[in-house]
Amino acid sequence: MRQRRVVPALLLLFAASGAAAQDATPARTLFGAATTPAPMNTEAFGAYAGGCLAGAAELPADGPHWQLMRLERNRAFGHVDMIAYIERLSADAALLAGWPGLLVGDISQPRGGPANGGHVSHQTGLDVDLWYMPMPDHRMTPDERRTLSAVSLLSPGTLEVDPARWDDRLPGLLRVAASDPAVARIFVHPGIKKQLCETAGADRDWLRVIRPWYGHADHFHVRLNCPEGEATCIPQAPAPEGDGCGAELDWWLGPEPWQPADPPTPPAPPLTMADLPPACALVLAAGGAPVVDPPLPPIPPR
Repeated sequence: MRQRRVVPALLLLFAASGAAAQDATPARTLFGAATTPAPMNTEAFGAYAGGCLAGAAELPADGPHWQLMRLERNRAFGHVDMIAYIERLSADAALLAGWPGLLVGDISQPRGGPANGGHVSHQTGLDVDLWYMPMPDHRMTPDERRTLSAVSLLSPGTLEVDPARWDDRLPGLLRVAASDPAVARIFVHPGIKKQLCETAGADRDWLRVIRPWYGHADHFHVRLNCPEGEATCIPQAPAPEGDGCGAELDWWLGPEPWQPADPPTPPAPPLTMADLPPACALVLAAGGAPVVDPPLPPIPPR
């Protein structure tokens, strides 16, 4: 669903004058305070880790093949392309991979932007965290969604998948997730990438977008390409050719090269509005409840 612009551009431009751009307030504080989407046309501005989102759509807490986790975080908002992807993936995974349903973690804040804890990216509504845990056979209560923890698939203290925690349906789920042409990257723990490389068989094209990255032992992170026609969105370079199962993966499986330096590198200062695209000040300044078109019909499995 595309949202209609209802705030005059000149008023927004006035509200987002140079004083706002020079404000030293962390952008995460400003965007974290926004509780509703900007009532503007849907558009992603900037980079995945340095941008914002206008006209976000909200994923319902429950769908035919998904349940949303951590409702209290208010991070169920995304670009309309992302909401459509989640709906499409949940249906396709049930049909093609026998996956009972998705447990959906964070997508983005109502207006995207930097968040107070938990993520560096997820700023343009084009990233989502999906748990490796299958959806239970009942609708969870808000308390269950708040307290249930995602479970690492690794054997403790190793970079190897624990066979007792591995679900044989997971390769099918990840194959379906990665085969969608809207996907730019899917981040998984290096040990999980290794497991997929060893069990994929001859069908390996989908492994190209499955990329090893730390912090993804209990969930996988899907990143979509910039939507067609949105020149304001800064894309990620295409994934390298090949299945990514060779020397590159060996590097990740070495002596944990991502560990903090000793002494630790000082943390980067928080982003301010001056670090984001100028349009993000307009997104923050837009007020009122979003005006939306009638919802589209459900997306059938491909």
